[in-house]
Amino acid sequence: MAIQLMRRRHVPVPTLWGWALVVSVGFGIALGWVFGAESFLAVTQREDSDVLVVEAWIGYAGLDAAKDEFLRGHYRYIVSAGGKSDSPWDNGQMNYADEGARHLAALGLPASAILIAHQVPTTRQRTFATAAAAWRALDAAHLHPAAINVFTLGAHARRSRLIFSRAFSPAKVGVIAWIPPDRAPGKWWQSSIRAEELIKESVGYLFERLMDSGRSSNSPR
Repeated sequence: MAIQLMRRRHVPVPTLWGWALVVSVGFGIALGWVFGAESFLAVTQREDSDVLVVEAWIGYAGLDAAKDEFLRGHYRYIVSAGGKSDSPWDNGQMNYADEGARHLAALGLPASAILIAHQVPTTRQRTFATAAAAWRALDAAHLHPAAINVFTLGAHARRSRLIFSRAFSPAKVGVIAWIPPDRAPGKWWQSSIRAEELIKESVGYLFERLMDSGRSSNSPR
């Protein structure tokens, strides 16, 4: 008895019109990403909250803007969240959370309103580590807000909102995308910094949306 290892199957393939449709859809998606990705990722959508979490790695100018948001939004608490710097200039000695809190206090915000959220040292999934640190800092202060707002940099905003939403569930999470005032004007592809940021955040957001960035748990504990 002969043993068959292969057998014939009919496999449907697109017609010329089918290929044209596939190419058109792909081209449309690519075109939409080119012209719409930056505004999609750099989203600002606030929730009604008295807690503002700032990702302190955004720098002093960003912290200045966060202070203005704090006063304008009549928040009661501001959480300076982050871990150690990965900058080679200071050999990782600066802690963003501590430096952010120090700077906010120097700007005149009351010490009673500032919470410090130290991120667990990590080289991966740092935004989730920051979100978890913010949750733990609020929990330690016996604060369990129904909503928070996250203040972060530009195109990082949508990914931050998604990650914080998972860490703070079921609380609502709003986000404020801060755009540096000295950012180069024009299209994003005319700026190497903006192009690098957009590509990185597009991939990061997709990875987070589809696979939780590879995490096995979204618990902030």
